[in-house]
Amino acid sequence: MSTPYQTDDAAGPASASGSAGTAGPITTPGPAIDPRTGAEITATHPHGGDDAAQPTMPSDVSLHDASPRLTPFWRSLVIVLTVVGVLLTMNQVFFWNVGGVTIPTNSFLYLLIAVFVPIVFIVTPIRKHAPGAAARQRRGVPWYDVLLLLAGVGTSAYFAVHGIEIQEYGWQYMAPTLATVLSFVFWALILETLRRAAGLVVLVIAFLFSVYPLFAGIIPLSFLQGISYDLPTLAQVHTMGVDSVLGLPLQTAGTILVGFLLFGVVLQHTGGADFFHELSMAVFGRYRGGSAKVAVASSAAMGMMSGSAVSNVLTTGPMTIPAMKRSGFSARVAGAVEATASSGGSITPPIMGTAAFLMVSFVGVPYTSILVAATIPAILYYLGIFLQIDGYAAQRGLRGTPKNLLPRARHALAMGWPYLGALAVLTALLFTTDSEARVPYWVVAILLLIALVKPSVTFGPRQWVDMGVDVGKTLAQIVGIIAGVGLILGGLTATGVALSLSRDLVALVGDNVVLILIAGAVVCFILGMGLTISAAYVFLAIVMVPAVTALGVDPIAAHLFVIYWASVSYITPPVGLAAFAAAGISKASPMATCFSAMKLGAVKYVVPFGFALNPALVAQGEPVHIGLAFLSSLVAVYAIAAAMGGWLTFVERQLPLYLRVVLAVGGFMMFLPGAPVTLIGLALVVAAAVLARLRRPRAVVDPETGQITRVPEGAEVPDAARGTHGAHGTGGAPAGAHAPHENTKENAS
Repeated sequence: MSTPYQTDDAAGPASASGSAGTAGPITTPGPAIDPRTGAEITATHPHGGDDAAQPTMPSDVSLHDASPRLTPFWRSLVIVLTVVGVLLTMNQVFFWNVGGVTIPTNSFLYLLIAVFVPIVFIVTPIRKHAPGAAARQRRGVPWYDVLLLLAGVGTSAYFAVHGIEIQEYGWQYMAPTLATVLSFVFWALILETLRRAAGLVVLVIAFLFSVYPLFAGIIPLSFLQGISYDLPTLAQVHTMGVDSVLGLPLQTAGTILVGFLLFGVVLQHTGGADFFHELSMAVFGRYRGGSAKVAVASSAAMGMMSGSAVSNVLTTGPMTIPAMKRSGFSARVAGAVEATASSGGSITPPIMGTAAFLMVSFVGVPYTSILVAATIPAILYYLGIFLQIDGYAAQRGLRGTPKNLLPRARHALAMGWPYLGALAVLTALLFTTDSEARVPYWVVAILLLIALVKPSVTFGPRQWVDMGVDVGKTLAQIVGIIAGVGLILGGLTATGVALSLSRDLVALVGDNVVLILIAGAVVCFILGMGLTISAAYVFLAIVMVPAVTALGVDPIAAHLFVIYWASVSYITPPVGLAAFAAAGISKASPMATCFSAMKLGAVKYVVPFGFALNPALVAQGEPVHIGLAFLSSLVAVYAIAAAMGGWLTFVERQLPLYLRVVLAVGGFMMFLPGAPVTLIGLALVVAAAVLARLRRPRAVVDPETGQITRVPEGAEVPDAARGTHGAHGTGGAPAGAHAPHENTKENAS
């Protein structure tokens, strides 16, 4: 497996030429196409976070692909700005106070914008180019982008120099003329940065919310009425206030997010991605459906390091999807497995998506609390995928890869233990130190030292340059998005409407928690289709979460509920961007891949309601209650996966429709709080499992083709399937699949 990173002079996995329907080598699949716009979906950087993979992002083409804009001079400038930005952040986090100078928080945030926003103007063109047009672009950065770059540096530096005056003299309401004029320039630059980093949809929404205070006093709808501002004051509030561009999201990015994103980039550049893929093959490859289980494990590992669904698909998909197809998985299911596994990145500890780090400020708890809370739901999510894959493989008679063709786990661990050690050290330090913001920098130093002394890792000047550019691109995009999203926060906070909206929402639904959760899920999904997860999260954390918590839902559970439901749009029609990207690699129907991904990711739709109603599932409660909730939820996921896939793993029976319904009902009931409801659900699951086991063995039929894949000894063969059985013979398998084991329990994982 080659590293997913290449220089800007070489195409990455997602930049190969061709179309979704054109056959080609495994390593150069055709591009995925967004069916709504016809635009090519290309890979964002694997560390772009949950924000780096939304439909209308011009940065998807330019920010992370080979680009003629990055000549040696501009590449060097990106690296210099990146190094300055990282050192600036470390100065704040470690309280170095270089030269005896203490930088005020607002000045630090202005300087952060001054070094990272220009990178967006360097690497991202003013408009999206057609697929394949990169080679025809002018080399270097055009003059108008240079002007924007200089304007961004100049205005940000001006406000940084006057940070103390802004605080002490209240410039957000009464500022000098020059500061007011520059406030308009700064506002416009942030909006343009947001457009390039996150797309037109996010820009329009952020712009409308940013100008909303101009009309808040005259809007006829009472629940939207608030305090009005004149235009100059509004520009000052957005630029120099503490609740808009410089609000909680950017403060969190500056203190926590920069370090963790840096850790993710460095981990992959020093060989972490290769190690986790090899380890996944060694552990899961020999079991039935092993190629798909490897895809899930390696994508989950990628998710721990990034959080971006589409970039995970386009980084691991070119390796995992063809392997799944060769082992007997249909193109549709192979794409769905990769999309579903990759979309779990934003919910997978220890390095979750950007929105999870924003929770630190909104909830007011350490990141370790969020890490612990997200662990059980993430385990349940991936368990559900594993069980459905196992059932699919059992029904199609798909065996794993012969053990002699797989890497040895002992060898993989011997070669890659430093990467597991780095994650272990990161997690241990998060729980034992008093400053979680410093932890990733320590671990990054360890990783770089390992890369320099480890013989199997090539880490020369070229690799240093590539890593520096990738870090700059990643941090620039995230800082640009978060600064722009702050305008949404600023518009709602300045008018006072945020509080009134949550009160009106509670009044509308009364005391019905389930109703407000359903309404919230729908709103999260709709916003997730058009916004980045971070943008959707910031909006709903202000408007909806207070209403949910007012009805007694645990705050951490409420915030995670928003993140889960904002991220389901990656695998849900009509958007399903991760599924569309996977379909471009697997050569399957994008919409069919979406529906298969929904089925595989069914747990993601159910679990948020479970932990919102039963906070023990997010580790909120007594250890005994948490343990019991976890055990019952494992059984619940087992039942739901069997109901969705039609196969009961360990019992080794194909399920009729009525038993699938019983398992679905029982599984859902076990997610709900209260011992009586849980016990009733458990009784239903046990009864369904017993009935399935006591049923007379029947021929196993592939639900997709109707062909018999295996006939257990003494089993009935349905009349409708006798003809298809003869085509394969007893114990036969579909074309392209391995012959199945009769003793399928030995092959289950």
